[in-house]
Amino acid sequence: MNNKSTKYLPLLVTVGQVVIFPYYILWLKQVSLTFTMFAWLFALHSFAAAFGYRLFQKRKPGTISFIYIGMGAVYVLVSLLDHSFELLLYVVLILQVFLGAMQGYFRAWHVQQKSYHLDAVHHYVIVGVTMLGLSFMKIISPVVFLGLFGGVVCLCGIWEYVMKCTLRRKRRSLK
Repeated sequence: MNNKSTKYLPLLVTVGQVVIFPYYILWLKQVSLTFTMFAWLFALHSFAAAFGYRLFQKRKPGTISFIYIGMGAVYVLVSLLDHSFELLLYVVLILQVFLGAMQGYFRAWHVQQKSYHLDAVHHYVIVGVTMLGLSFMKIISPVVFLGLFGGVVCLCGIWEYVMKCTLRRKRRSLK
């Protein structure tokens, strides 16, 4: 695999998740209607993240591209949901479980990468600079940022999958 994509894609996804998280919280607060329901949905997300982290420790797959695509798809779906939908709360419940499990799984995978310790230092610096930059932007709607970030994460997953397939073909041709 290309060393640059191995190094920068996890950093991009991690920083993006932290930067997009305030917008996601705004969206979650809007759809949950009460603070109690918001707290329950957030707790469910945390439990699902713990499950995802534990699931990675037991299975350890070779690729993370499908996790990228899944997380990006959830963010894009969140940006497309209609707020007047009657079953919205049940859909949000399912999305919280999927997103939490995938984020926990991604976190467990990222911690075991060689560049993680360097990423952690860059992560804080990039998040700070990005949040300062976003503070000067006029927000139209949180779903705009959620949809854009979801699209970027899906592209990262596709890029990672294509690069992994290319590397496999090169290895086979060398044998």
